[in-house]
Amino acid sequence: MISKRWAAFLVGVGVWTWVIWPRFGVAIWKDDRSFTDGTATSFLWVHALLIVASLTIGTVVGVLGVRAWRAVKP
Repeated sequence: MISKRWAAFLVGVGVWTWVIWPRFGVAIWKDDRSFTDGTATSFLWVHALLIVASLTIGTVVGVLGVRAWRAVKP
């Protein structure tokens, strides 16, 4: 069984992920290395993959945290 403190930590990690990574995505999109003559570069694609993977992991961790929070007996 996980404690409420750890469950809250997991939820916090999930929220933090959704606060940080979209902002990073905007910065990558605006970076000069992201496009060459209007075509997406490998720089953009690699970072897009990292962002999607991180958001997916963050979502899973957050959902696990919420489930753990709900499972803890008062």
